[in-house]
Amino acid sequence: MNWNDLLAALALVMVIEGLLPFINPKGYKNTMMQMATFPEKSIRMIGFGSMIAGVLFLYLVRG
Repeated sequence: MNWNDLLAALALVMVIEGLLPFINPKGYKNTMMQMATFPEKSIRMIGFGSMIAGVLFLYLVRG
């Protein structure tokens, strides 16, 4: 892996992160307001689960 791969991956993350607020800003806003009421532990577990899923997916794709 080189720096170009890392920067391309970060750029792709930014594109994907921007899709939902672009396509459905009202729904995104509602989701963020609901998430603001979640306990921090729940948000942390959601983030951890997302990281694990991403690592597993990357492992399957890149082997």
